Amino acid sequence: MAIKQPAVYILASKKNGTLYTGVTSDLVKRIWEHKNDLIKGFTKRYKVHNLVWYELHDNMDAAIEREKNMKEWKRAWKVRLFEKDNPNGNDLYDSII
Repeated sequence: MAIKQPAVYILASKKNGTLYTGVTSDLVKRIWEHKNDLIKGFTKRYKVHNLVWYELHDNMDAAIEREKNMKEWKRAWKVRLFEKDNPNGNDLYDSII
């Protein structure tokens, strides 16, 4: 059985494209679902599939709180956050599987 690891993540459609912030207890599975359009809604509609940033948390409550706060952020703050470690907005999915 896989160990659950709460995480907050940012997806992007492309460089300077649409952003999506989410939370999950299984990052690899959740990003795979986004990439394969198995999740109806925003990310499927706008083709937001590239994992550009993620942050692991000790518990789900902390991850949910962080995601709620980040949903209130200005776009520029989110871009600054992921560009600090991922300046080209590369898809990080292969590095987590």
